[in-house]
Amino acid sequence: MASQTEIADNVIEIVQSALEYYGEKEEELIPILAKVNRDLGFLPQEALEKISGVLKIPKSKVKSVASFYHMFSTKPLGRHVIKFCENAPCHVAGGREVWNALQEATDLQAGETSADGKWSLLTTSCLGLCAVGPVMTIDGDVFGNLTADMIPDILNRYE
Repeated sequence: MASQTEIADNVIEIVQSALEYYGEKEEELIPILAKVNRDLGFLPQEALEKISGVLKIPKSKVKSVASFYHMFSTKPLGRHVIKFCENAPCHVAGGREVWNALQEATDLQAGETSADGKWSLLTTSCLGLCAVGPVMTIDGDVFGNLTADMIPDILNRYE
């Protein structure tokens, strides 16, 4: 297992790489955050602090941007990330029952990651797939026209 120092060094390397790639300009904040999030799987506090210092942007602004966008996470996520649409069209099409089945199958609430690090269960306001709601993604794989009884079989694909 990596030491805290090794993890911190890795974070700084990845942040530096993103800053070199996009440039040290405030207008590149979102692409920089996106690259770091993609490379690390989340945006740790030390990454946000380094970005703030180099770009000369207040830490509160960097943290605000990082927490505003659903594509970013400020905490580690599971190996498999489930994003469930909670928007009105999905809800009307039976989303509540599917959501309850997801929570039961994973034993998670919205925004939680399982203790074993396998699953993260997230909600999103819209996946842009209203015509096939209820809808969710797992690691970018799209599942539409969901029913509660489909959930166990779908999750089993990620064993």
